[in-house]
Amino acid sequence: MDIQKIIEICNPLHVTQQEAAYDLTNFAIDSREVRKGSVFIALRGTQVDGHMFLEDAIERGARVVICEESYYTEKDVCVIEVENTQVLAGPLAQAFAGYPAQNMKVIGITGTNGKTTTATLVYQVLSACGLKVSLLGTVHKRILNEELDSKLTTSDPIELASDMKKMAEAGSEYLAMEVSSHALDQHRTEGFNFEVAAFTNLSQDHLDYHETLEDYAKAKKMLFDSLPTNSFAIINGDDPQAKFMAQDCKAEVSFLSFKGDSSHILENSPNGLSLIVEGQRIESPLVGTFNAYNIAETFLICKKLGLDSKEIADALKEAKGASGRMETVMVKGKNLPVVIVDYAHTPDALSNVLSTLISVKEDNQTLTVVFGAGGDRDAGKRPKMAKAAAEFADKIIVTSDNPRTENPDLIIADILDGFENLDNVKSITDRKKAIHTAISEASANEIILIAGKGHEDYQEVNGKRHHFDDREIARECLTQKAGGS
Repeated sequence: MDIQKIIEICNPLHVTQQEAAYDLTNFAIDSREVRKGSVFIALRGTQVDGHMFLEDAIERGARVVICEESYYTEKDVCVIEVENTQVLAGPLAQAFAGYPAQNMKVIGITGTNGKTTTATLVYQVLSACGLKVSLLGTVHKRILNEELDSKLTTSDPIELASDMKKMAEAGSEYLAMEVSSHALDQHRTEGFNFEVAAFTNLSQDHLDYHETLEDYAKAKKMLFDSLPTNSFAIINGDDPQAKFMAQDCKAEVSFLSFKGDSSHILENSPNGLSLIVEGQRIESPLVGTFNAYNIAETFLICKKLGLDSKEIADALKEAKGASGRMETVMVKGKNLPVVIVDYAHTPDALSNVLSTLISVKEDNQTLTVVFGAGGDRDAGKRPKMAKAAAEFADKIIVTSDNPRTENPDLIIADILDGFENLDNVKSITDRKKAIHTAISEASANEIILIAGKGHEDYQEVNGKRHHFDDREIARECLTQKAGGS
């Protein structure tokens, strides 16, 4: 990459040393990743301002620094002053990686709930249809069949471009990815186009970051505002934000609705779903109305990619979705409760999962829920989660989730404030003990939902992550209850 190409991408306000012939080796947003010949861009983050590390980057060998402030150095360095560094990080990262996204059809899914399941279903359907597809999301990254750990719903621009490069080099033709509101607000997905974008739904979450639901919705809408005219938008038309998402979208927009004639749910039982979407019957092992929307959006996405309706339906019949989403913990034994682990960590998601279990359980079964709320996040949703639990569950245990740097007992107190009646509510701070209590006290006619962490295999306490997997703990408890069988 030469300086003139970088200047062309940046459209700068001011440049020094623009004729220099440096050997530019890599692109960095973290000064600790800078080496001799690097291009360093100073980003203003929520906690750290990259402009504080310009000198450090230069000392480490940066030949080009990109910033929003007038900056002078006597070192042999090109300084590029721009209006907004955040919007340039993505395009520059893509350029340094050789524009890998251009070699794939990228599918982006955004919304409060359902992103992970929908992205995973798209990946599973395309794979089943013999196409080369990769996945980026909350639970997993997959480069074709190779699985990697995933730390963020949507990575930073450099990691994202690097992953895309690996995927393109591996032969990926498609990429299904979750797109978070944080990523959109921070312009992490700038620099490439989406072939298809989908909106699942919107409910309260991340208001610690966005402050208002309106700002949260505007961040989600950025995905659809950015779509080119030759792309497609699939929008949940039954969500109150549907028209807002479609407003100003230049792409071809399709609305999904189960309230019309072309799409409807035929059956929703413990054995799975049966639905009609645009005249095509679809069977799925997934359960719940919310999953019906995920399945239907997957179907419409794949249709826009050119796949045959029956071929998509055949693949969906076998697709199991994402781990940690309505996942039953299986243990051999008699007279055991049904234990389900789910990632539901918002009031809306918890309400969806619990209402689903209510709709499919037998008349003689009772419903218990174990849940908490994350620390250092939107505290306003805590009492709302209590109300969701109280509406559906027969027994409730409030416990820790990921307290992070907050006192877990204070988080639990916030949740308890949301209950009008505490007669069927226990609070047990230790999450492992809470799960043990729920299972050890359960009858064979009980369904236990352990909500909030799903696929996560850690618990973050005092800012440190420790191994903790709800599924492992539940399996251990069920095995003990079964007498070690």
